[in-house]
Amino acid sequence: MNDMLRQPTDTGTGIAPLAFEAVTVTHRGQPLLGPLDLRLAGCHRTLVMGPNGAGKSLLLRLAHGLLAPSAGRVSWEGTTPRQAMVFQRPVLLKRSAIDNLTYALAVSGTPRPERRDRAREALARFGLAPLEKRPARVLSGGEQQRLALARAWLTRPEVLFLDEPTSALDPAAIRAVEEAVLDFHRRGTRILMTTHDLNQARRLADDVVLLYGGRLIEHTPAERFFTQPRTPEGQAFLRGELVW
Repeated sequence: MNDMLRQPTDTGTGIAPLAFEAVTVTHRGQPLLGPLDLRLAGCHRTLVMGPNGAGKSLLLRLAHGLLAPSAGRVSWEGTTPRQAMVFQRPVLLKRSAIDNLTYALAVSGTPRPERRDRAREALARFGLAPLEKRPARVLSGGEQQRLALARAWLTRPEVLFLDEPTSALDPAAIRAVEEAVLDFHRRGTRILMTTHDLNQARRLADDVVLLYGGRLIEHTPAERFFTQPRTPEGQAFLRGELVW
């Protein structure tokens, strides 16, 4: 593997590495992603970046098993970890905020007597306690994202996938979501997150995956990427010149 694709090493985590081997995704014969070779290891916060259409969301869906590659292999090099995913537009039930959480606990097999207390604890952690009886689908965009994160928190994921979770949110909501992401990571959760926001990536990333036109351009420690990108595409992206 060449230097520009070398990721940080962290052997202090029990989370299995995730490997993409010669992965491609096509639709009606048109290539959308790949061929892609990528290995993600350690308990890092990996930010996936690139212009619109670069393949960021496809990569996340492949990683979480929501999409099968057209060719190649996506696999965990060991025991498959517990996972959760938060989408750009949260998928919430037509129920109250707390009932969205108790339903998730019921599905996961949590005994009924424990569900409401655990749900209330999660609501409080994410600043949603006053809204527990509010219908989830009438909450603001930022509140819905925090509810989705609270639901993920209850599953105790070892890996959390986030697809543009702060898109179209106001600054206060963005800050709340970012603080929640950091809270997950402090608890030992590996983060794989897409974003189009360079400043957000600077705040959150341990390492950066840069995609362009469905190809992997760089996988680089964040500090190096933002100071010395190794490719012309990386340099152009930081200048705001890399477009689809």
